[in-house]
Amino acid sequence: MALKFVDELDLQDKNVVARFDFNVPLDKSDKSKITDTTRIDNALETIQYILESGAKKLVLISHLGRPKGKPNEEMTLEPVATYLAQKLGEDVVLTESCTDAGIKTLLSLNETKIILLQNVRFHKEETENDHEFAKALAAYGDVYVNDAFGTAHRKHASTYQINAFFKNRAAGGFLLKKEIEALSKVVNSPAQPFVAIVGGAKVSDKIKIIDSLLTSVQSLLIGGAMAYPFLKAKGYDVGTSLCSDEDVILAKKILNSSNGRKLILPIDHLCAESLDGEAVEVEKENIPENLMGLDIGPKTIQLYKETLHGAKTILWNGPMGLFENESFSKGTFAIAEILAESKAFTVIGGGDSVSAVKKSGLSEKMSHVSTGGGASLEYIEQGTLPGIQALKFGIDL
Repeated sequence: MALKFVDELDLQDKNVVARFDFNVPLDKSDKSKITDTTRIDNALETIQYILESGAKKLVLISHLGRPKGKPNEEMTLEPVATYLAQKLGEDVVLTESCTDAGIKTLLSLNETKIILLQNVRFHKEETENDHEFAKALAAYGDVYVNDAFGTAHRKHASTYQINAFFKNRAAGGFLLKKEIEALSKVVNSPAQPFVAIVGGAKVSDKIKIIDSLLTSVQSLLIGGAMAYPFLKAKGYDVGTSLCSDEDVILAKKILNSSNGRKLILPIDHLCAESLDGEAVEVEKENIPENLMGLDIGPKTIQLYKETLHGAKTILWNGPMGLFENESFSKGTFAIAEILAESKAFTVIGGGDSVSAVKKSGLSEKMSHVSTGGGASLEYIEQGTLPGIQALKFGIDL
């Protein structure tokens, strides 16, 4: 059964309930200011299509932050409502809650076109995937659209359970479509040679994605703090680098597997005595006992460049070092430059890699920059996500 998208629905004179991911970062000192509007900007194509297709009302659902099931003024969607109104040139009415008695009145008023429900995670029923809560949300619309790829890996009321009330009347938005198309190229039939780059902090966090990728890649380049357990498992000294015993055991298991030879590890490092210490170049695998590894070194950058040369598909998830600190950003930004110049199909798989690519100013040069951190990884591991499955097949009441 093919997944339906929003342009396959009849929206004329319909009330549309639509789930988006407006989980945007807010300024720490002024919570009314959004510091990065990308997630809202990515939703505009679907929102504008719904409005232009003659929808009577558009009810927007989103979360922001982790309010743990109760109202929190610091996580209000008010800045989102203000920004959306500016971009759309239309009033956006923010409700007091998702179950506010006044919503039914708003739905009956001719002058109200766009309604934004207050943060859906102010209700504990959302993360509990509560059936009655999903029913209450569903009551606002005739059709349902899910364009929140970043939360499609969660079995939550507004992304999963809600599908029970929209049999044959649910569809994905355009952002969801782009994500599925791009990530499917990596999952189903990546053009070979396929090279993946995995960084970040812990092997245990990415063990599934590493196992999954090793079956289809030609090479898997490891960077960031994740490299040190692998180096230690091979008998090298890692100094005071982040490296748990649990991660070393997992790294050893991966290295000893039939595809372990595909792993390529750093051959030199940028180190320091502390996170804000002065950068010291270590020109070999072994790190002195008083230093911690905080970035890949120049020889590793060159090795990774040579390995990526000629690749037809490249997936990157996780930075090569502590890129937020300029002294340890060279490795991460070098990878961004290599990918920007590559003729390969390049996918940036969410999370810190997206921040790094944006910071490098090269995100426009990538084939696809995923909007979902955990969601993109889980899609690559599983080939689908609960929210997508529920949209595709529906779920029973």
